[in-house]
Amino acid sequence: MPEYRRASIPGSRYFFTVVTYNREPLLTSSWARDCLDDAIRVVQGKIPFEVEAFVLLPDHLHSIWRLPENDSDFSTRWNCIKGRFSRIYSTKVDTGDPASSSRLKKREQSIWQRRFWEHWIRDEHDFARHLDYIHFNPVKHGYVHSPKEWDWSTFHRYVEKQWYDLDWGVCEPTDLLDSCVGE
Repeated sequence: MPEYRRASIPGSRYFFTVVTYNREPLLTSSWARDCLDDAIRVVQGKIPFEVEAFVLLPDHLHSIWRLPENDSDFSTRWNCIKGRFSRIYSTKVDTGDPASSSRLKKREQSIWQRRFWEHWIRDEHDFARHLDYIHFNPVKHGYVHSPKEWDWSTFHRYVEKQWYDLDWGVCEPTDLLDSCVGE
């Protein structure tokens, strides 16, 4: 098996893409949103991190986190979030997909893809490009015509901070990242 090395820079910002198993469109249901919100808040309470940007789509999410100084362990945080979400979510929703022997051995359900995409945010320009990518993503996927129409993102938080005009993203931004960021 190839060895994948993740970035490990304590106290940094990281961009993530996390995808559902077989791209099942389950994340934007009311129950899934409640489960994910609970999972993130509980994990933040135990292993602190700051969510600087976020977008939730039916089959994946993107987020930018800032980790505390002297801490670079985002993998444990994602493991805890995905695990808590799965335990709570499956109490009301039958995933309908029998787990493979490999998934059973690893105590996994058929809710999330095993891995996630991460990118270390190198500087403010890199941060701004990933922020744009996150907030434009619902438009890119054809769910809405403008980021302001999508309820499940931090776009309006950044409008309030005056980083974006409310009508930003009606046209595709010129410096938008390629789709090579984990989708």
